[in-house]
Amino acid sequence: MDVSPVACCAPIAKQPLEESEAVELAALLKAVADPVRLRLLSMIGSHPDGEACVCDLTGAFDLSAPTISHHLKTLRNAGLIDGERRGTWVYYWIVPAQVARLGELFSPLAEPAATT
Repeated sequence: MDVSPVACCAPIAKQPLEESEAVELAALLKAVADPVRLRLLSMIGSHPDGEACVCDLTGAFDLSAPTISHHLKTLRNAGLIDGERRGTWVYYWIVPAQVARLGELFSPLAEPAATT
């Protein structure tokens, strides 16, 4: 019976982060550490078309349009979303690689091997 070691730990627990990596990841975490921004990210990511118009997002909050724009800008500056102006509206979508970095930080590196 071959019992190979399985990666059990998330990257954050596998080895210490380098300073530059910690700074990058902290910026991502800070961007989603706000309930409004976390909801915006979720709304954009779960939108049926894979992108959401700002007009679809603002009605879900009891906040002014400039405040929603500020939160979207914070997510965009962190690289978690990107957007494009189409006429008078801006459409946003998730940047999968950046969002995946957040998940990978705390996810196990590998699933346990199936036993036979």
